[in-house]
Amino acid sequence: MSDAGQGIRSQQALRAAHLYYMQDLTMEAIADELGMSRSSVSRLLKYARETGLVDIQIRSPLDQAAALSRRLRQRFGVHAHVVPVPDHTSDVERLERVALSAARILTQYIESNMIIGISWGSTMSAVSRFLVPKTTYGSTIVQMNGAANTRTTGIVYASEILRRFGEAYGAVVQQFPVPAFFDDPATKEALFRERSIRRVLDLHERMDLVVFGVGAPQAPVPSHVYSGGYLDPEDRDELAREHVVGDVATVFFRADGSWRDIGVNARAGGPDLDTIKRAPRRVCVVAGRSKVASLQGALAADLVTDLIIDESAGQGLLE
Repeated sequence: MSDAGQGIRSQQALRAAHLYYMQDLTMEAIADELGMSRSSVSRLLKYARETGLVDIQIRSPLDQAAALSRRLRQRFGVHAHVVPVPDHTSDVERLERVALSAARILTQYIESNMIIGISWGSTMSAVSRFLVPKTTYGSTIVQMNGAANTRTTGIVYASEILRRFGEAYGAVVQQFPVPAFFDDPATKEALFRERSIRRVLDLHERMDLVVFGVGAPQAPVPSHVYSGGYLDPEDRDELAREHVVGDVATVFFRADGSWRDIGVNARAGGPDLDTIKRAPRRVCVVAGRSKVASLQGALAADLVTDLIIDESAGQGLLE
């Protein structure tokens, strides 16, 4: 559809949404007023919701998800958004439903002239498929952690996630072409002194918003860093010895949030956790009780300001 056609459709959708949500007209009445069929009105209302023209919020003292959100905020000091998902839902569908909600919630955080850090992984890949378009100006999407390993460059996987974010928000995309884990910390230190890499590291230091999932070693929907060939057996042994419970952007941490003395982190291609914590808003997306232990570590490390989580995992976190 041309830009002109898109604009006309947006105007029609906005008009239909105003009549339906603000003036309480029925679809039949709106169809008569706009001179179109009822099914066309239905499609316009759906378009309005999907593109962010309409933001539906539910507020009720009987809303269990809202009550759980308040409890999480009181306990952990985070802005929590709880997504209602039935307990019998499969792990894959649970992730999809949380990702869909997260993509819509993110829209309210995105503004022009922002530097937005994105980690790659199974959760962020799911979120990227549901992003609601929002035009911004002067914004940059920056890859937080390297994606290459001994089997693949990681470019196809990570760049697809970044591309979706860039297209959704009209932002410039900046990739980070380094390994997920270096063989030698000295190699990392040398490469990070290069001006071409320093340019990306400077973006990391100035991030306004970061969006990430938490990696969990035993999650039913495997975290990509644990299933994608990034860790050697020696690395896994070290993580077990160090009692690692998860990672954010391929930087590992324990249940108490400590991370600096974990050896593999010296070789990690992601920003250290202090850099992430300097971003004013840090949005963590979590689906499934199997991620609770990892999330507890991320909260202990003070990595999270905003949490988007399914109901079961939220209850597990409080328990």
